[in-house]
Amino acid sequence: MLYLRRKYHLGPMRIVWYLERYHDIRISDSTVSRILRRHGLNRLPRGTRTRKVHTKRYQKQVPGHHVQMDVKFLTFKGKQGEKVRRFQYTAIDDATRVRALKVYEKHTQANAIDFVNHIIEKFPFRIREIRTDNGHEFQAKFHWHVEDLGIRHAYIRRATPQLNGKVERSHRSDKQEFYQLLSYKDDVDLEARLGEWERFYNFHRPHGAHNGKTPYEALREKL
Repeated sequence: MLYLRRKYHLGPMRIVWYLERYHDIRISDSTVSRILRRHGLNRLPRGTRTRKVHTKRYQKQVPGHHVQMDVKFLTFKGKQGEKVRRFQYTAIDDATRVRALKVYEKHTQANAIDFVNHIIEKFPFRIREIRTDNGHEFQAKFHWHVEDLGIRHAYIRRATPQLNGKVERSHRSDKQEFYQLLSYKDDVDLEARLGEWERFYNFHRPHGAHNGKTPYEALREKL
């Protein structure tokens, strides 16, 4: 319990789900909170707390009806101490939270188009709409490529990242549960480790939106 809190910064309910799923230990979230408080772990470290944004919550019920897409900027230290910049393209299904991840060396429309083709092959359902911000990687070439595939492309309003809140929130999970534990070796290792994290997120990680079920468990129920 204390390990999960210190290393992954999980909240009490997430700790409850992990203990039950992987250790067959059943305990209430109030008990977890008391134990964390007793050990001085009731408050998360600075920079890991969630800032509350007052906005109307919504969720599509049919897989593929609404997929959010965004890019996470990554900075690593190379073998010679040089700065290595990479870009994680992320797509998350609104209804199930099933995700696809892919890292690129450049932040371009060409890579955004390649990623769309990737998720069409990856996701086990038809995609009807993709929603993005107004970043340069999602402009005209990307837009018309998506539309030509028979998928609607919608832009969120400028300066309203909460409208793509599910993909934004998933990037915070990437930071807390994956990248803070990763030591960059090379791109081959990064891609392999990211693939493992994607599979864990989709098939094994308890998700708050589904009361502790994984995204693929939620997908099976919806299908």
